[in-house]
Parts: sequence; C-alpha cells; structure tokens
Amino acid sequence: MRQASSKRETSETKIELAVCLDDPTEVEIHTGVGFFDHMLTAFARHGRFGLKATVEGDLHIDSHHTVEDTGIVLGKAIREALGDKQGIVRFGTSYVPMDDALGFVSLDISGRPFLHFEGDFKMQSLGNFDTELVREFFQAFAFNAGITIHARVLYGENTHHKIEAIFKALGRALREAVNIDPNIKGVLSTKGLLE
Repeated sequence: MRQASSKRETSETKIELAVCLDDPTEVEIHTGVGFFDHMLTAFARHGRFGLKATVEGDLHIDSHHTVEDTGIVLGKAIREALGDKQGIVRFGTSYVPMDDALGFVSLDISGRPFLHFEGDFKMQSLGNFDTELVREFFQAFAFNAGITIHARVLYGENTHHKIEAIFKALGRALREAVNIDPNIKGVLSTKGLLE
C-alpha cells in the first residue's frame, strides 16, 4: 500500500501525520481548530484516503501556523506515499456542489508546484479558523506535494459551504489523479520521469 508518515516540530507547531492512499479506513484529525478538522476530514473522506493527524499549535496567537504547517506536512507525506509515481493517472479534476456553492479543483501531479486560487469569503473567521488561511493551506500543500493546483470557488453565498466545496473537490481530484491505471506503463510523461 502507498502510505507515508511525517513529523515536524518547530517553536510554533508539533505535527504527527500519516496518510494512506489505498485504504480509507482510518481518518482521525485533531488540530485544535474545529473547522479545519472538519475540512481535512471532508478532504480525506471524499478523496477516500486514510489520514491521521495530531497537531499542537500556538493557537493562543491564531490558527495560521497550525493550518499552514499542516499543509506542509500533508504535502510532503502525499509526495512520499506516491513514490516513483509509476502508473498513476496523474491528472484530476472535480466540481463539487455544496448547497448554494460550487467548488472546482483541477490538478496535475507533475513535480512542478504551482497554485492558482480564486475564492472570496464574506466571513473572516469560522470558529477559530481564519478564512484567509484556506489559500495558505492550498499553497503549502501544493508546493510541498509537488502538485500544480487550480482551485476556484465558482459561486456561493455561505462561507462554510464555499470552503467545504473546494476541500471536497481537492480530495476528489487528488483521488482521480493518484489512481493507478494498469494500461499506463511507467510514468505518464513524455519525459519518462515525474519528479
């Protein structure tokens, strides 16, 4: 099974995380930021990944370091779990409706990290989660996983729905991209290499 675990400890956060691309049985998220736990759970469930994360962050300041650093560690774990990327479909795209909102994510496991992000949120925070951190998470994840990601909230009124739609879309698009196609010999690249 394609799986990896990663740890990171700084003066701002302490993170232990494990991911399994092929067994969605275990999903346990504890970051101290309730809404972020909800989003990571949605990402894992709809991506059909196993994901366990325990995060201790400097929440007495705010949730920035907790969210961004989790994106860093999750990105690195996904990259490690993918190994040499033999046989993966590589590309994934998903539109996800969430009541009034529609989220879109298209990605390429290319080894070339990039993020294009479009999303405006009326609410500045949901619980102790600052909504501007959605982009920070996506950027940290993309750059540490080595993935090109285009993410957009196409429309919507409710901030919770808009954010949940793109986290679910990220999970579904990533599931599509990491699937192994037995018809793909080696890696799906004209270079013969996916870094």
